[in-house]
Formats: sequence, structure tokens, C-alpha cells
Amino acid sequence: MRLRSSLIISLLFVAAAAHAGVEGGVAAHARQDYAAALKEWLPLAKAGDPGAQNNVGTLYLDGAGMPRDEAAAYAWFKKAAVQGLGAAQYNLALMYQEGRGVAADAQEAFKWSRKAAAQGDADAQNWLGAMARQGVAGGPDPKESTQWFEQAAAQGHAGAQANLALLYARGEGVPQDLRQAAQWFRKAAEQGHVDAQTNLGLMYARGEGLEKDYAQAREWLLKAAGSGALAAQNILASMYEIGIGVPVDTQKALQWYRKAGAQGDKKAVAKIMQISENQAH
Repeated sequence: MRLRSSLIISLLFVAAAAHAGVEGGVAAHARQDYAAALKEWLPLAKAGDPGAQNNVGTLYLDGAGMPRDEAAAYAWFKKAAVQGLGAAQYNLALMYQEGRGVAADAQEAFKWSRKAAAQGDADAQNWLGAMARQGVAGGPDPKESTQWFEQAAAQGHAGAQANLALLYARGEGVPQDLRQAAQWFRKAAEQGHVDAQTNLGLMYARGEGLEKDYAQAREWLLKAAGSGALAAQNILASMYEIGIGVPVDTQKALQWYRKAGAQGDKKAVAKIMQISENQAH
């Protein structure tokens, strides 16, 4: 999980007189002038604005506009988190989870994640769903995992939508329902989630949860493969190699195997060698 800033949220937590400063910082950050963003946000952060505090913490964490300082990032996230800013609470949780700027502490990570999730923070909800599914805080809890994913997915969180789709596809915590799986994969895929695009393409190719449609399968697999998804690259290569839903095209098969092989996929490299040997004979 990646720490993230609260550039839009910060606008909701400042007094009207400070709007110009916050907006100036957002504009500066957008044009990657981090020193100017810090100049705008730091006075507000020192004055106690939680959104500005969270943003300053992100600048310190990224080393944007100043030397990277994870301890300073943690301190600013903590100031904003104790004031109730969900984005900062989630960032603080990940600092504890990853041991960045503070000693790793799983209990603190869960505490702050739950605070953020209770406020409706979708990133925190998705993270808690993943932790419950993996059984990080005890045994796996499919029911709790499903509840957190559902809350985040309902807010449009692409990762949670893809995770919820997997639960329906596998029947984990919910009755297996391939139609529901396909629907949630589609929602995530339309937001650019590459794993969801790959899975949706596979479901179209297999006719699972929706009507078999090789054209749709190819379209979604191409989107994922174009973004570097290894699985999608290998699936497309196999389709062209064997002629599944597309005419046999060895050159296109090699093209996708090479892209996968360039990422270190050993099976793709083996397929390239096999096809090359067959062509030589």
C-alpha cells in the first residue's frame, strides 16, 4: 500500500482566510514546484491545519522540496491524525506497518487504520480487508474481509472492487457468484486496474459469469498487457500462438512473449526459444 497525500481533503479543513495559501500550494505541487508548495503549506501546518500538516508530511516522506526525512513525515502525519484527518490516519498506519520514521508496530497500524476506516477512508478499508483475508491479526476472517472490501468498493475504490470480485469468483466469505465477480471486475477494469482487466478478459474468453466473447476478451487483455501486466501478455501470446478467438499469428505471439520475457518471465523466454526452434526446422 502506498502512502498518499490529501491535497483535495486539505481544502476542506482550512479557514476561509487560508484558502489562497492552500490553493497556491496545490497549484505549486501540481507543477512539481515542491519548494513553493512547502512555503505555502508549512505556515498553515504550524498553525495547526491538519490538511496542510498531512501534505507537509508527504513532502518530507517523498523528499520533495527538501531532503527526505521519514521521522519528520511521521511527526506531521501524527499531528494531523490526532486531529481526526482520515488521510493522515491511514498514512500514519502505514508508517507503523512499514516501520518508516517510527518503530514498526502492527497494533498501532491496525489502530490508526480502523480510525481512518471508521471515517469512511476507502484506502484504509481496503487495507483492512486485505489484512483480514490474509489473517495478519489472527486467523483469516473472510466475513470481515468481505465487509471492508464492500465498504471501499461502494465508494469506487478500484482495488477493493477487484478484491471483492476475487472473493465472489472463489466463494470466499460469500457464496460463489461469477456474475457478481464479473460485475466487480468490470467496475475496477474501467478505472484502469490491470489485474481486473486481465481477469475480466479471461472471464470473457471462458464465458464465466457472462457470455463468451473473444473480441471483448482481447480488448481487455490488450489494455492490461499494454500496461505491462505479465499474465495478460502471456495469455495474449497463447491466444495468438494457438488461435483461440483470433487467427494463428506466430509473430504476434512472439511479440507478447518477448514483452513478458523482457520483464524476466522464464516461461515466456522458454516459449520464445521453443517457437524459434520450431521455425528453424
